Amino acid sequence: MANTKSAKKDARQAVRRTEVNKSRTTRARSAVREVEEAIKAGNKSAAKDALKSAQPVLASTAQKGVIDRKAASRKVSRLSARVKAMAD
Repeated sequence: MANTKSAKKDARQAVRRTEVNKSRTTRARSAVREVEEAIKAGNKSAAKDALKSAQPVLASTAQKGVIDRKAASRKVSRLSARVKAMAD
């Protein structure tokens, strides 16, 4: 248990940040999942649209420090390569 005033404040902030970061992580995962489901279904136009909406979500998640920026870039790159490789 936190003893000092500043330690108590840090504990409160950590709880708040954890909630925010969880929601950001969930949002990013959902965006990636939408792209992957569209790829799996073989729907290239839906996959392109999903990728277009997933890119800013991943970028902002990385900018906030929830996921590493290189991990976000790698995810976008791999997803776009998979979408590009799909048959029209």
